[in-house]
Amino acid sequence: MVDENELTKLRDAAIPAPGESAKARAFEAALRAYDQQNISAVTQGSVGGLRLTERAQKLWSEIMQKKLIAAPALAGLVALPIAGYATFHILREQPSPFGGDEKITETLADKPATLKPLAKQAPGDRAADEPTVTTAPTKDKKADADVESRDATDALVAPASPPKSESAQAGRAAQQTSTERGILSEPAPPAPTGEFALDGATGAPSTSRVARMPAAESKLMVQQPAMAPADQIAPQEENRDRVQDFKTNPVHAALEDPVSTFSIDVDTASYSFVRGSLKQGYLPQADTVRVEEMINYFPYDWKGPDSASTPFNSTVSVMPTPWNTHTKLMHVAIKGFDIKPTEQPKANLVFLIDVSGSMDEPDKLPLLKSAFRLLVSKLKADDTISIVTYAGDAGTVLMPTKVAEKDKVLNAIDNLRPGGSTAGEAGIKEAYKLAQQSFIKDGVNRVILATDGDFNVGQTDDDDLKRLIESERKTGVFLSVFGFGRGNLNDEMMQTIAQNGNGTAAYIDTLAEAEKVLVEDASSTLFTIAKDVKIQVEFNPNKVSEYRLIGYETRALNREDFNNDRVDAGDIGSGHSVTAIYEITPKGGGGEQIDPLRYGQATVNNGGVANADEYAFVKIRYKLPNEDVSKLITTPVTSANEVASFDQASTDQRFSVAVAAFGQKLRDEDATAKFGYDKIVEIATAARGADPFGYRSEFLSLVRLASALGGNR
Repeated sequence: MVDENELTKLRDAAIPAPGESAKARAFEAALRAYDQQNISAVTQGSVGGLRLTERAQKLWSEIMQKKLIAAPALAGLVALPIAGYATFHILREQPSPFGGDEKITETLADKPATLKPLAKQAPGDRAADEPTVTTAPTKDKKADADVESRDATDALVAPASPPKSESAQAGRAAQQTSTERGILSEPAPPAPTGEFALDGATGAPSTSRVARMPAAESKLMVQQPAMAPADQIAPQEENRDRVQDFKTNPVHAALEDPVSTFSIDVDTASYSFVRGSLKQGYLPQADTVRVEEMINYFPYDWKGPDSASTPFNSTVSVMPTPWNTHTKLMHVAIKGFDIKPTEQPKANLVFLIDVSGSMDEPDKLPLLKSAFRLLVSKLKADDTISIVTYAGDAGTVLMPTKVAEKDKVLNAIDNLRPGGSTAGEAGIKEAYKLAQQSFIKDGVNRVILATDGDFNVGQTDDDDLKRLIESERKTGVFLSVFGFGRGNLNDEMMQTIAQNGNGTAAYIDTLAEAEKVLVEDASSTLFTIAKDVKIQVEFNPNKVSEYRLIGYETRALNREDFNNDRVDAGDIGSGHSVTAIYEITPKGGGGEQIDPLRYGQATVNNGGVANADEYAFVKIRYKLPNEDVSKLITTPVTSANEVASFDQASTDQRFSVAVAAFGQKLRDEDATAKFGYDKIVEIATAARGADPFGYRSEFLSLVRLASALGGNR
């Protein structure tokens, strides 16, 4: 691009004076041009008008001078009817795609088919390769994209070679695909032989029209542009991402509904998904923003337990709200016990990898393979790895193998190839079967599912998958889910099976994120220290008039579920940090949003209420990994837990509040409607603190991106 300063210099520069020789040459050229234009070859005087015959001759001469334009036009008018007549008879000679007596039934082969182009190979290796037709299901986004991206040349040149028993169905599938693409073409012929064979491919003699054509005529036909019927519209790329719809937690009156109960959530998928959306240039959909997952994405230096006998420690603080002067924040921080690497139990891991056609994209299977290589490098030599893949049918790629045979494990990962539809149910059953075969007592037994979430063969209903995972969870084998790619991500399914499999759900969009989840956070991802962790908070109406829980909408529990050990809840891994934030309105603070009751209002100002000076009472229930009976931890929240000003709160507390504000802002919640992105940047910048991996710096860049995309609101 030309620098604007250079253009300004050229504009303001003085015009150089012309040389004498240049002026002389220009003057002579002007005289010659004038003489040629104005000096007539006839004598001076008036020129007489043309006679009638001379006018006719002049008109005919002008017409004949344009014969190069007229001749092709006349020829086209003559040739067009002839070409149409010939085309009509050629089409009549073609056999019908369906026989008159053939019964047509819709099967999997009748779905759109994807023509796979020949792989680029050395000339000597091409003879062994033949193009194939892969049947793709309706939900297979990748297959649809492949079909749209190919041109008519590939459709006519690349022959189909389905199995003999399915040749008729595959031919119809290929023709239907061409019709949906708007291409008027014949059914894909068998592989041509002889002089028309592609790169030395061999096969039975072909009787198709294309194979019988001379070479030149066949080449012309291939080069003809594809014709799209006027009544068909080219299909557009469809976003099949599935997320769970939920409403923001409402404000509760402490006098009417003083108890709040929910399951903890250590998943981080939402933050990665939000980051991907912002970096692609658009604000994320509100339902993809789960505020608690954004808060818990970051590591915090909360105070942990002193010994492994207590799996975690809780810290509660009360501080002013930065976006509302009439309310306060009750900040609940939980830190899990961090198991030392030398004390970590043996691991029995089964990699359940989706290799369906929808995974054939750079941010899916290739990224998945790189991510799992990182995880293998983190494991110990006596850990066990198995690999199961699923695409149409489930298959065991690697039987239980010790990590000491690392080359064997990595080779199995490197050889994974995409193709087929997604039979997730069969894959999960096979993975659990292998996990049971190499089960380690008092060890870590876990299935790690890596997918874009497209379960379209088998038990496709999320409730059916939930029941399947719940039944297998009781055997002591847990399940975690890693999501890859966009456009086909079934986030709702990932959340369902991870929550019911006593595991975590993470979304991996970059290799850096893979390193965070599988290397930096490997201990918390793999080693569970407490399961079925629930939190219940009872607010004192004498001190708190209203409250609302920020986030955890999809983890809400009934009040009676807290003491019911049969109700499943979230798990905490080694060293995990979990944060929950309530916005509370102190009684008499003037920030109430709910009108008081007119009739039947109870009173608490009788002087006899126990613990009247407490803001709230926090209870946490949990089970040890190998136990089925829960234990209880309680913490009263009093004025001793209160921080005088927001700036006096710890660095980690203030940063977590900034993340909470950002999540609410992205969801366009009323509470932060007047709290600008600039205020969030200000808080996060001041509370960045130690940031060895750059996670907090990246957060600041995301807030600035959202500010620009949202019009600085």
